[in-house]
Formats: sequence, C-alpha cells, structure tokens
Amino acid sequence: MTFLALDVGNTRLKWGLYDSPAPGATLLGHGAVFLENIDRLADEDWRALPEPTHMLGCIVAGEAIRRRVEEQMELWDITPHWAVSSAAEAGMTNGYDHPTRLGADRWVAMIGAHARMLQQVNGGAPKPMVVVMVGTAVTVEAIDATGKFLGGLILPGHGIMLRALESGTAGLRVPTGEVCEFPTNTSDALTSGGTYAIAGAVERMVQHVRQHCGADPACYMTGGAGWKMAPSMSVQFELVDSLIFDGLLEIAKHRLDHPTPVWPSRGLY
Repeated sequence: MTFLALDVGNTRLKWGLYDSPAPGATLLGHGAVFLENIDRLADEDWRALPEPTHMLGCIVAGEAIRRRVEEQMELWDITPHWAVSSAAEAGMTNGYDHPTRLGADRWVAMIGAHARMLQQVNGGAPKPMVVVMVGTAVTVEAIDATGKFLGGLILPGHGIMLRALESGTAGLRVPTGEVCEFPTNTSDALTSGGTYAIAGAVERMVQHVRQHCGADPACYMTGGAGWKMAPSMSVQFELVDSLIFDGLLEIAKHRLDHPTPVWPSRGLY
C-alpha cells in the first residue's frame, strides 16, 4: 500500500511518497514546489510516480489551494483526505479551548513529535516536549509527558517581521543582514532582532514547561526556516525536517488500526 503525504503550507507544497502508510515506511520519492507552481504537479513531479493507495495531507493554505491540489491528483484513482485537529488522535490529547480550531499543521507536527519522543525513550519514561515550527509564521507548542497539548505561542516569522518594519517605519529598507550579538548596522540589527525574538519565545516556553512538568522537555524544531534558527538557539533541540510527514504517517497507521471509519468517502477527518 503506497502512501502519499502532503504538507501544504503558506508558501510551498511538500510531498512524500512512502511504501506504506505507517511510521518508518521507506520514502520512495519526495519534492517541494512553490504554491504558484502547483498546477504543474500532474505533468511534472507526479507524472512518473507509482499510483498511491492512500493519501493524507495537511493544509493551511486555504480552500482555493486545496482545490488546485486535488485537481492535480485526478491523474490517479484516489480519494483525497485532509487531516484536521480533533480532541484526541494517535496518543495525543488536544487541550485547546476549541480543539477543532487548532491549526492542522500544528496538530500534525505535535503528533509526529510525540511519536518520535516515544521512540527515542524506547520504553522509558515519556518526556514533556516543546515543538517549534519556523515558517511564514512561528509556533511554539507545549506538550506534557502524557501527550496532552498544554497550549502554544504564535508569532511572525522572519519575513513577516521584516516586512512589517519596512511598511511601518519611514525610510527603513530591509536588506539581508547577519545575526550577531551586538549589531552595528541596520541590516544586522533587523536580522538579529527577528532571530532573537523567535529564540527568546522558545527559551521562555522551555522554562514554562520545565516549571509546569518538573522535567526538562525534549525540544523539536521543524519548518522551512528552521535551519536559520539553529545557530542562534541556546536551548538543546533536534532539527527534524520531516515532522509533519511523521505525524501524517502516525495518523494514517492509527486510522488503519482503528477503522471507524478507515478512510471516509472524501475530505476531512
């Protein structure tokens, strides 16, 4: 059973084809395209792929983008399915005030991180976690050792911060600068300020989780801009590019193991 996983963010669509819908499956092919190039997928990236048996995607880009993606999937005889947040899924409990309003990407990434943490402790005591996604926006999530999502932060990513400063400050232009401890020019000051704002949010959440749970959390970072943050972090963390794919594989396995129903006729679950 081949499995197509899709991660459709605000900027890019990332895809991975696996040999089965289960954690640890072999990756048969993968790629990424900017959203403006979605309409080429059927004729280019996906044209020579073996037909998937199952598909599950995570999308935050909106209804119009979802329809465009599904049009590209018409080259196969497959029903599209999209993950949504729920009260509980695959060992995780959702502590959001309104669980279904939690962003699907945040929920799926947390499920992937939780599965990764359990694999790493290998039967030992589970750890609390901080899960960070660094993309167009940045999210910093707190999860206790039982797998309960405690809450999270949302802040602008690098690009949004810089554009906001450029549009709201007369005469300010935003060239790319370097991250340094004591910036002595505007470019470095802007880049360093944005980077340390994100790093500071992560550090504060690690403190909150440590105090709340009485244990140091495992910290996982993902997202297209995660590599930019890596040199500036003061807390120990693991950079995991595939966290959303890991979560989709975990959800797929859970759904197939608990078929109530396995794969709905269409759409969200």
